[in-house]
Amino acid sequence: MKERGNTILIVDGGGRGTALVDKYSQSPHVDKILAVPGNDWMSRVSRKPVQIFPEIKTSDVVRIAALANKFGVNLVDIAQEDAVKEGLVDMLRRFKVPAVGPTQSAGRLEWDKNYARSFGQFWKLPQPRYDALNREDQVGKFLDSQENTRWFVKASGLAEGKGAIPATSKQEVLDAIKWLKKEYPEATKVFLIEQWLEGEEFSAFAISDSRNFRILGYAQDHKREYDGDKGDNTGGMGAVSHPLLTNDLELQREVENIFTKTIKAKPGGGYRGILYLGGMAVKANGKLDPYVIEFNARWGDPEAQAIVPGLKVDLFEMGMEAAKGTLRRIKVSDDGKVRVAVAGVAKGYPRSSEYSQAKGKQIFGLDDAEKLDNVIVYGAGVAVQDGKHYVNGGRLFYIVGTGKDVLQARDKAYEAMEKVRIEGNNLHFRTDIGLRDAARLRK
Repeated sequence: MKERGNTILIVDGGGRGTALVDKYSQSPHVDKILAVPGNDWMSRVSRKPVQIFPEIKTSDVVRIAALANKFGVNLVDIAQEDAVKEGLVDMLRRFKVPAVGPTQSAGRLEWDKNYARSFGQFWKLPQPRYDALNREDQVGKFLDSQENTRWFVKASGLAEGKGAIPATSKQEVLDAIKWLKKEYPEATKVFLIEQWLEGEEFSAFAISDSRNFRILGYAQDHKREYDGDKGDNTGGMGAVSHPLLTNDLELQREVENIFTKTIKAKPGGGYRGILYLGGMAVKANGKLDPYVIEFNARWGDPEAQAIVPGLKVDLFEMGMEAAKGTLRRIKVSDDGKVRVAVAGVAKGYPRSSEYSQAKGKQIFGLDDAEKLDNVIVYGAGVAVQDGKHYVNGGRLFYIVGTGKDVLQARDKAYEAMEKVRIEGNNLHFRTDIGLRDAARLRK
């Protein structure tokens, strides 16, 4: 590993990628950062020069690998799931470029949920009961054989984080399948119907070198469009780090056990990179039992925006050791502070037919929000032209408030959010990010 002068390539274009740019730029080993496709905000948060390539798709692994070779990239951090599915790590190995991310076969834990459930069943991971189907006419027979009346319908393939739909009747199951097949036909050649678990969701993140792993942190995502977890599923409307739920030591031990079993099983011949466990904590017999809802093969978005800023580790050093299989050399900790990340989205998101009407509208107040103490703004779908900000996507930016607890962090995040508006009243955000923990602290 070179001590100085390294170039990093980050494969992401959203707020998660912006948070990674921010953190990598703090490493003394890094001199330059490339991002595919990147976004206009990355240069704003970076302490090192950033070059973006908006013309390259994250699924175009041939062009990305060629770019890494051309620029002499020293490490690639793969934060986009389609790049994993298309085999970017496998392609980079041809050029001997180290990467933070799994091979195509190891990353199947995310991009093929039917495979992931079979994997979990074989290795006896705690997970909901399920069945995998490939025809709608199989649904009635399956549901009639079950006692449950509530289910989750899931696309087996990648569906932009929107491929899980709750259903409380046979008709709702059929409607969910019909919608998924229309929106994501490739991802629903196989679909899953899973048991509805009563509990509380959490996210846990680890990095692995195929033999060792380190827990990087816990968060709680808020997926639904509106307050109170109502409305359509989204890619994520906000997250809180250090959720109080995960302070439970027995829960932590069980989560570590899940990671241990998964890494030791060597999916795809060995898992290297970030492994994200989307879990459900179910209370039973006086304790919290974690269930695997899903695995992701990269950082979550928006969880990364809440966890990454607080990590007390050099991301470049950690990534290189993971890529080399020597992660045991790295110690990981964080600053102990709580962060609440609130997504600012164009009104109508996640329905592109609605939020696209806001494209090009001016965003006001982001500069004022950034000036507040203990606040970070991570841009995503924001176009920057002549110092002005414009809508250029669905999820536009994330305001991250930091505090000693969730109450302080929420106050900072929402104080900053109140300074922002979009021309034509086109800003939407949830007002209850982290509210569950806040209510617990106020008891």
